[in-house]
Amino acid sequence: MLSEKIVSNLSRSSWIRAMFEEGAKLTAKYGADKVYDFSLGNPYAEPPEEVTESLKKYVLSDEKGLHRYMNNAGFPDVREKIAKSLEKKSGIELTQQHVVMTVGAAGGLNVVLKSLLNPGEEVIVFAPYFVEYGFYADNHGGKAVIVPPDLSTLEPDIKAFEAAITSKTKAVIINNPNNPTGVIYRQEKLKTMAEIIERKEKEYNTSIFVISDEPYGEIVYDHVEVPSILSIFKNGIIVNSFSKSLGLAGERIGYIAVSSKIEKVDVLINALTFCNRTLGFVNAPGLFQKVVGDALEAKVDVEAYKKRRDFLYDHLSDLGFQCIKPQGAFYLFPKALIEDDIEFVKRALKYNLLLVPGSGFGCPGFFRISYCVQFEMIENSIDAFTKLAEEFK
Repeated sequence: MLSEKIVSNLSRSSWIRAMFEEGAKLTAKYGADKVYDFSLGNPYAEPPEEVTESLKKYVLSDEKGLHRYMNNAGFPDVREKIAKSLEKKSGIELTQQHVVMTVGAAGGLNVVLKSLLNPGEEVIVFAPYFVEYGFYADNHGGKAVIVPPDLSTLEPDIKAFEAAITSKTKAVIINNPNNPTGVIYRQEKLKTMAEIIERKEKEYNTSIFVISDEPYGEIVYDHVEVPSILSIFKNGIIVNSFSKSLGLAGERIGYIAVSSKIEKVDVLINALTFCNRTLGFVNAPGLFQKVVGDALEAKVDVEAYKKRRDFLYDHLSDLGFQCIKPQGAFYLFPKALIEDDIEFVKRALKYNLLLVPGSGFGCPGFFRISYCVQFEMIENSIDAFTKLAEEFK
């Protein structure tokens, strides 16, 4: 009756949602104040004032035609603002012609992959990774090829990356800062990857596109900078959303920006615009295109996330958990206290702790904590983490 592929995929679908649903059951049984749900990366920070003021302005506006269709790529003035912001960061000349507004980053990734992939072509993904990447590649006839991390840094294993590139490789997805680790890939690492890609392109006489998924690009700590992929990779494509930077996850607003250095870039832009329409998105939400254009330089209170990161990291370290301190996003990715991360996460449920196993991100032996939650919940959870740690001593 249903698609066999979809039914099969349901069994492999997100651990994140599974734990979130488990949390609902625990909350009903014990009460919300006694359940510590770290499962879902649902931004806690409220949108900055610039967003709410802009929203009021447009909702109350008498401007005619504000809510009609626009070009499938989005409003030109908003795209131009984004292009110039990226031009400043990358040093690469960009105009509104290099930007397509999308229905969030998820919509943007599907538009990009639909535009690039021929049946059977491969998309390299670095573990640990957002599990939907594999489904997105499959949506458009591609195949995700998973590259393991360097476990000492949780950055890509360069030798494994080079070995994974074949004549069928069409794209590489980078998530920087990374979900689930919060790690920011260093510029020197990315430059090494660019050299490998250039060498492999010559070997196979192909073009390989680097897609940087950057919804956490503004959630960074300790004065660390996220390298611009447009200045490193010739065939660089940024996919971004305002879900995290402006706290607008439910509004589904994002964009694609492509390097002006890409050969036949105008054809690529036309393909992206075409796929934006024919995948059924038609265009990004018009009202929120205008809003993010006004609030482009604003962002949520990152210090509030940093406070949560520092508190949780310090307390878990004191309890014996091993974890690379995240430089961005709002996740911790500690090692599980036993080899079987799925069993570890199940054992944590005894203490009403909802965590996500690293296996759900292609990286067994770890677990993810999403700290974009109320600070009071984090404080109250330490006793539960203490009991969990004591169980494995």
